[in-house]
Amino acid sequence: MQNGSKWGTIKRGGRRSRGLKISQKGLYALQAMMTLARRHEQGAIKIRDIAAESDLPEKFLELILLELKNARIVDSVRGARGGYQLRRDPAEIPLSDIIRLVDGPLAPMGDAEQLRSLIAKDEDHRALYEVFLAVRDAAAKILENTTVADLVASSRAKKGSGAKKH
Repeated sequence: MQNGSKWGTIKRGGRRSRGLKISQKGLYALQAMMTLARRHEQGAIKIRDIAAESDLPEKFLELILLELKNARIVDSVRGARGGYQLRRDPAEIPLSDIIRLVDGPLAPMGDAEQLRSLIAKDEDHRALYEVFLAVRDAAAKILENTTVADLVASSRAKKGSGAKKH
């Protein structure tokens, strides 16, 4: 993924994909949430362990976890056995909650209200904005109906079938 602007570009197979846009922070938040979900039954996990398991920079991860804590998505536990843990079951945490918290509006096509305003105001291009709104709504629906538990289950299924780890 490229750094710099709010919206990065994820590299796949040596080529840049322009379809999926998410900030580096958003990607790190989702990866950290997957790690916490995989170890949900183990209680609190230390930041250094989350960072190592997720291959994330520890200092940046601290800021992300604090933001997730303030949003009541994760809890922190003090002490020698302290760390972070999910506040709810991973099956109750949709990806949309995390992405909205970290990156704002869902989907690469922009804010739904902004698109609705363009549809109402710009008669010449209304059909185009309606398509963009439909794409935005479809992407939002997928993110709202996919949970952190779904990601972990899918990842485990792919590892079990011999698929390469990305």
